Amino acid sequence: MSDARDRIRLGAGGEGIERLEARLHGKAFAPHRHDSYAIGITVAGVQTFRFRGTQWHCLPGQCHILHPDELHDGGAGTSDAFGYRMLYIDPRLVQEALRGQPLPFVANPVVDAARLIGGDDFPLWDMDDAIDDVKRIDLTVAVVNLLARGVTGGNKVAEVATDGATRVGAGLLDLRALSRVRERIAASPAERHAMQEFEALSGLDRWTLARQFRAAFGTSPSRFRVQRQLDHARALIKQGRPLADAALEAGFADQSHLSRQFKSAYGLTPARWASAIR
Repeated sequence: MSDARDRIRLGAGGEGIERLEARLHGKAFAPHRHDSYAIGITVAGVQTFRFRGTQWHCLPGQCHILHPDELHDGGAGTSDAFGYRMLYIDPRLVQEALRGQPLPFVANPVVDAARLIGGDDFPLWDMDDAIDDVKRIDLTVAVVNLLARGVTGGNKVAEVATDGATRVGAGLLDLRALSRVRERIAASPAERHAMQEFEALSGLDRWTLARQFRAAFGTSPSRFRVQRQLDHARALIKQGRPLADAALEAGFADQSHLSRQFKSAYGLTPARWASAIR
């Protein structure tokens, strides 16, 4: 249920990077998953979420790190509101910095911000600092260092992370081939491409392509496509377009289809998201 007191403010972003600040009440997010790394810091109240079978609590001064395509929810751990700042970063940027290695996975998602370089002033959460190309690289390096080192204090970092128990063997990925597929999908997400097209484009068989795409970018080609559709729909909704029009323009079958996919990706209905944006 929507709470009129809920607030979501979008911060300064850049290519492959989004930032937001939110103050929410009650059960804020239904179970959902997104195709980016989500790195946030709690600034007020108690934030609680379920992640990989465990209920976690994130207090002020603690941050949480969620891998792409991992199911989680979110809400207030007490009767009071909770507030947080969040950075979402495209795994492609992490992948570029890693030079083709599989994406790292932080097994323990809650970390004291004091253990990070800069503590609470870690540059990820400066909502209003403009992101030019230099800043974009700086932020990406900060994220990669955080992930690759497992922060500090005993976080376990696996070599490879996927959406569940399955682990892809470590080693370099054919990133150029995978990027061609990724770019083809991103260029026209409303279009449905055949797997044979991706095989011809990448030079990889469909099974290798599917495994390596997930290891490289943290999600499957089909889910990556839906997320790009949702990106377009969000932009249209923010402009004030009716949900039915946004759904069709973004390539969804109808408004109901958009709403289901939107809630699956963000934990909110499009209407609640639109009413909370300030």
